[in-house]
Amino acid sequence: MHPLAEILTRAASGDFPDVDGGVERVPPWRDGVEGVLALTGHAFLAIGDDVADDDLEALGANGFGGASNPRLVAGLAGSGWIDALDIVLVASGLGPGPDGEAALVPRSDLRNHPRAEHATSVRSEVKTFGYAPAGDHTLVTLSLGLGGLPEIGLETDPDHDHAGADLVRDALTLVPLGEVVVAACAPGNARALRASLAGGFVPVASVQLWRPARG
Repeated sequence: MHPLAEILTRAASGDFPDVDGGVERVPPWRDGVEGVLALTGHAFLAIGDDVADDDLEALGANGFGGASNPRLVAGLAGSGWIDALDIVLVASGLGPGPDGEAALVPRSDLRNHPRAEHATSVRSEVKTFGYAPAGDHTLVTLSLGLGGLPEIGLETDPDHDHAGADLVRDALTLVPLGEVVVAACAPGNARALRASLAGGFVPVASVQLWRPARG
C-alpha cells in the first residue's frame, strides 16, 4: 500500500496525523504525476528524488498551508501542467445490490468524454460506466487514483434528470463493500460537493496534482 493510501484509509476511520505543522515526503504513486496532500495541520508531498530538502525549505513547505502555497506548487511543477486544488473525499464501497448487479453498466462509448480523458492523464486503469440507455451520457469513471486507491469521478447528463446524490450512491456500488474509495471535488463546485456529501462521502483533505517539467 502506498503511504498516501494508508494515510487516507486511516483518515476515513477518523485517524488523522498529528496537527504539528509538519510536512513529509513520500514517493509519487504514479510515474509522471506528483502532488501535495494536505490534512489539518500536516501535509505530504509526493515528489521525485531530484527535489532537495533544502529546496522545499526555501519554498516554505509546512503543514499549516505552506505545502499548498501556489508559489511552492509552481516551483515544483516548473513548466509542467498544474491541476486545480481539490477537496479529497472518502467513502466506503457499497458493492452490488441484492440481485448481484451494480446500478451502472460499462459504457465504452463514453471513453472519449473529456472527464474520462482527464482521468486517464492522472490515474491508472480508467473504466467508464453509465446508465444503460444509450442516449443517456451520464458518466462515472472508476480508476486507480490518489495513492493507488479506487477513485471515482462523475458527471451528469444535463438532458437526463438524475439526482446527484443518487448517482453518487450508484457509483459506490461499483466498489466492493467496505473498501475505501476517494473522490476529488473543486471547492467552488458546490453542486457536486453537496451531492457527494449527501451520497455518503466525507471530506478529509485537499490535493493538488501536477506533472513536473523541472529544468
